[in-house]
This record gives sequence, structure tokens and C-alpha cells, in this order.
Amino acid sequence: MSDKKMTSSRRHHLKSVMLSIAATMIQQEVKDIAAAKVAYMSENCPPPSTSGDQAALMETCKKLHSLLDKIDEDRYDLEIKVGKADKEIEDLRIKVVDLAGVKKPALKKVRMSADAMLKALLGSKHTVNMDLRAGLKQVKKEVKEEPAEAVGDWRKNIEDKADRKKMFETS
Repeated sequence: MSDKKMTSSRRHHLKSVMLSIAATMIQQEVKDIAAAKVAYMSENCPPPSTSGDQAALMETCKKLHSLLDKIDEDRYDLEIKVGKADKEIEDLRIKVVDLAGVKKPALKKVRMSADAMLKALLGSKHTVNMDLRAGLKQVKKEVKEEPAEAVGDWRKNIEDKADRKKMFETS
């Protein structure tokens, strides 16, 4: 095929041609189905003969009723077989799912507040506002301010500590 794009008018023309061909095919299929029905009925169901006396007509009716009963029994048997097959298919599908196992998607971490969790669990109708921090005591951090003389020379502090150590050793 060529690399050129099809024009929209050409595309619409081809689409309309395809639709018209499909419509004629559907009409032909409907006619074929109707002809097949007529052929089947003429082959399997001969036209009833209404000539004769009442006894012959009664006999014909009895034959038709017996045929209908036989067909109903066959239909019932087939329905039971189809029902059993459907149930077996459903059981096999369940077994396949059980054997294959259900793949669980990987969970991802979500940051959510306690209120949002409760809302998700209880639904949107039940809104519970819990302030979890309400019961906590607030502690102010105290800043120790050392006197200016304590901040002095670090060498002097070390000498003082060494003097104290000597006092305890001599005693």
C-alpha cells in the first residue's frame, strides 16, 4: 500500500459502498432463511388431509398429540442436559480461578489523616471529627540562660575542676 493517507471523501464513499453491500447480503440472508423454513415444513410436515369422516380426523389428532408429547419429553430431557452442562462449566470455571489464584495488586503507601480514615471506614454520612492531639499536654521548651560569668574562659573552668579533683584525692 502507499504511504499516502486516504481522503475523507474517499473513505466515506468506501464506507457507504460497504454498508450497501452488507444491507443486500442481510436481505438475501433473510430470504434464504424463509425459503429454508418453507422447505423444511413441506418436507417434514405434509399438509393435513381434512377429507374423510370424523373418526379419521380424530385418529389424526391423536397422532399429532402423541408426536407433540414425544417432542415435549425430548425438549425437557435436553433442557436438563444443558442445565447440568452449564452447572459443570461454572464449577470448572470456579476451580480454574481457585487454582490460578487471584493476583492481588501491590499496595502503595498512602498518607492519610485519622479523620480521613474514619470517613473512609464509616462512610461519608458519618462524619467524626477527632482531634487526637487534644488530650496531649503542650510543653513549652524552656531555654536555659547561663550567667555571663559561666560562659567565660574555658581554661579557667578546667582548672577549677582539676582543683576539686585534687581536693577529693588528698582527703
